Amino acid sequence: MISVTHLSKSFSRLEVLKDISVDFTRPGITAVLGPNGSGKTTLIKCLLGMVIPDQGDIQAFGQPVKGQWTYRSQIGYLPQIARFPDNLRVKELIAMIKDIRGTAADEAPLIEAFGLETYLDKKLGHLSGGTKQKVNLLLALLYDTPVIIMDEPTAGLDPIALIRLKDIIQREKKRGKVILITTHIISLVEEIADEVVFLLEGRIHFRGTPEQLRMQYAGANLEEAIANLLLNENQATAVHPKLTQNHNGIALHKNLKPC
Repeated sequence: MISVTHLSKSFSRLEVLKDISVDFTRPGITAVLGPNGSGKTTLIKCLLGMVIPDQGDIQAFGQPVKGQWTYRSQIGYLPQIARFPDNLRVKELIAMIKDIRGTAADEAPLIEAFGLETYLDKKLGHLSGGTKQKVNLLLALLYDTPVIIMDEPTAGLDPIALIRLKDIIQREKKRGKVILITTHIISLVEEIADEVVFLLEGRIHFRGTPEQLRMQYAGANLEEAIANLLLNENQATAVHPKLTQNHNGIALHKNLKPC
């Protein structure tokens, strides 16, 4: 449903994305992983048209996204940080989003799932970080979109809300949706992800299943495999400071396998 070809983006002299090509077309859950500063959030914002790439092409639902905006209505988006007007009440925010979208939606199941019944009349500025995240999730999941993108969805959630969220994600996957998640919670990736895309310094260093990542980097678990990947990269930088190019134009260190 979304494909990216030779995408690059710099902020001043900082090159954040470097010739990335990747597609998200198959239904399922893809975890976009990488250390801080690896380009995860910039990639997501490029997909949403919130950041304009310097080079490359993005297509969503078969059409180029450059200069377009209507495709965004087909994507449910959860930003990493929920920033809402403090003076609005929760129910007013929900009503405002529905009015902006101009399409009916039933928020009742999500209000119940995240236990928000007692917060509907409270102002957003008075809510805890965890409760704001539940409101954030409600808005991201409110509409029945074929693509869902979530940037750190578990931040601040209590155990019950986390269980409910995982159930909802699995339900949406069964409905054939493309779901992208960025997270630092590796146990969540092991539990729900069908695929991992690992970014490092603006490049894709691995793409495959969590089990393939674990096997390729000889980890007893996914967390250890990722640590080994990073150790290998650091060693490669010391021995081979220059990068080679694979046939797709994706820059790779010499001792890392192409994605």
